Amino acid sequence: MLELVKAGGWPMIPLILLSVLALTIIVERAWTLRRRAVLPPGLGKEVRTWAGGGKLDPAHIESLRATSPLGALLAAALDVRNRPRDLIRERIEDVGRHLVHRMERYLNTLGTISAAGPLLGLFGTVVGMIQMFLGILDHGIGDVNQLAGGIGKALVCTASGMIVAIPALIAHRWFRGRIAEYIVDMEHEAIQLLDTIEPRPASARMAPGTHGITPPVGTP
Repeated sequence: MLELVKAGGWPMIPLILLSVLALTIIVERAWTLRRRAVLPPGLGKEVRTWAGGGKLDPAHIESLRATSPLGALLAAALDVRNRPRDLIRERIEDVGRHLVHRMERYLNTLGTISAAGPLLGLFGTVVGMIQMFLGILDHGIGDVNQLAGGIGKALVCTASGMIVAIPALIAHRWFRGRIAEYIVDMEHEAIQLLDTIEPRPASARMAPGTHGITPPVGTP
């Protein structure tokens, strides 16, 4: 491995730095975006039980806010539970945008690494080829085996760039999909809590079989 790094020359230095940075981001996001850390099991049901029983003191809501992103979203809904339903939904959407931004932290950097890796690898290859052809210009072709070896060394940077970019791209897409899944689940939990703290009035519920159709005038 050390010989390959030496063969790639100085363009390998930024590729090594990018690989270390990508690995650090992947490990950090994998730990932060664990399902148990984002959506603790049973938390939504527990909060709905609190709301149904009226156990919603400020200290309880603050402790809920610190548990997880889902807890922060549900706490935001409980903060404005006495306001109209539309205002509660607006608060949920505002807090949800901030939570998504927090969950997507460092993902733009990871996407940049996945795009820059192959370009840096290609740049290293071009630099190596230029050096090789300048050597041919000064000393002639010489040994064909040596020429082939120089080409192989120049291509080391291209391979290294792909090695850095492919895992970064896979991780970037996987984290994006995981966050999208979390958003759907958090929205579902928030809607259920909203229905608990402000149930629909009886007059708004349609009787079975009416389907919301007004009977004609004079109908008995």
